[in-house]
Amino acid sequence: MLSPPAALQPVDLRSLLTSLGRPGTLAELALLAACLLLAWGGVRLLRGPQRRPGSVWFGEGVVDGVLFPVLALLLASAVRFGLAALDVPPVVFGLALPVLLSLMLIRLGVRVLRVAFPASQTVRVVERTLSWGVWLWLALWLTGLLPTVLKELESIHWTVGSSQVSLRSLVEGSFNAALVLVLVLWVSAAVEARLLKGGATANLSLRKIAANVVRAGLLFVGLMLALSAAGIDLTALGVLGGALGVGLGFGLQKLAANYVSGFVILAERSLRIGDVVKVDNFEGRITDINTRYTVIRAFDGRESIVPNELLITQRIENSSLADPNVLLGTQLLVAYGTELDALMPQLITAIGAVPRVLAEPQPWVRLENFAADGLALRIGFWIADPHNGHGNVCSDVNLALLRVLNALGIEIPFPQRVLHRHTRRS
Repeated sequence: MLSPPAALQPVDLRSLLTSLGRPGTLAELALLAACLLLAWGGVRLLRGPQRRPGSVWFGEGVVDGVLFPVLALLLASAVRFGLAALDVPPVVFGLALPVLLSLMLIRLGVRVLRVAFPASQTVRVVERTLSWGVWLWLALWLTGLLPTVLKELESIHWTVGSSQVSLRSLVEGSFNAALVLVLVLWVSAAVEARLLKGGATANLSLRKIAANVVRAGLLFVGLMLALSAAGIDLTALGVLGGALGVGLGFGLQKLAANYVSGFVILAERSLRIGDVVKVDNFEGRITDINTRYTVIRAFDGRESIVPNELLITQRIENSSLADPNVLLGTQLLVAYGTELDALMPQLITAIGAVPRVLAEPQPWVRLENFAADGLALRIGFWIADPHNGHGNVCSDVNLALLRVLNALGIEIPFPQRVLHRHTRRS
């Protein structure tokens, strides 16, 4: 697998350097520049005016995606075969094709890893390792040292059980495994992005579980193919699978429980992305449900990462499960002697004029208690968008109530105490 394709013949660098001043070589350089320019224009035409930073094909610019080296390689291959048909030795294109092929492999690996793991710092190290490995392979091939290196790697071997393993087979197996995993990650990221496309939250939980299942299934299949491509006997993994099962049963039982709970939550839809919930005195809106944890964002911007097992085993208050309408309330104290029969309708009208307050169910005002300093009124109203916060709408309702009291000249009583002073007669 590490050997170059038969169509790509080794290049004699000495003859290339001596032929750079010839007219035929200059014509080849012009044709190569034309191929690169056409590839650049084709990418710009297919991409359109907008950038696509999350695309594997187009990348963040024009030349950092996979499509540019692919188009350039196709055009250069066509020109090379055309020159070969005219009995013109393609010296420059013999060097350009392996360079473009190496660039395509590097761009493919880098773009797929960045799309699959956008926030991982380890990906940067893997990208540099991949780039250096591909360019080293190209340098060995151009200098004619690749067959010698492969022969030396083949001579280094050892016995594992009943089979003989060489260093060359391990290197080739690692390359094949990396190529298979990159392709699987590419397909997985494309399928996941397709499933999660769209801003509606009605079926977002179902799309999320489908994306997780597809991603896990493709990674499992890709891992099996990669191990098979690396020359590892899959039947030998039976003992490893048994040991892994024992480890999951003892040391990793909490982690396994969180993963299973995540799929249960997504399948039952007891908690959905967008629901307003209260977990362990933390109230907020569910922004994401992963296979291991759930992210809850409070109305003040704080985020809580809750293990999925906790959402299965404990009582959760969900304000949006069956009905998104939420009842809120406030209290009001007015002085004794206030005409409540005339005041209550005006308070209800003022509350109903607040933008986020629902007309149905209608707001209500009740006499809750005869307090020490005045008449205690309990006020309730409904909203349909709890994800936009509670404090702001409660503040608007309190301001509306205060405006009504000020317009009617009704004061809110403050606590008063009577102090009796006793004097002793001498």
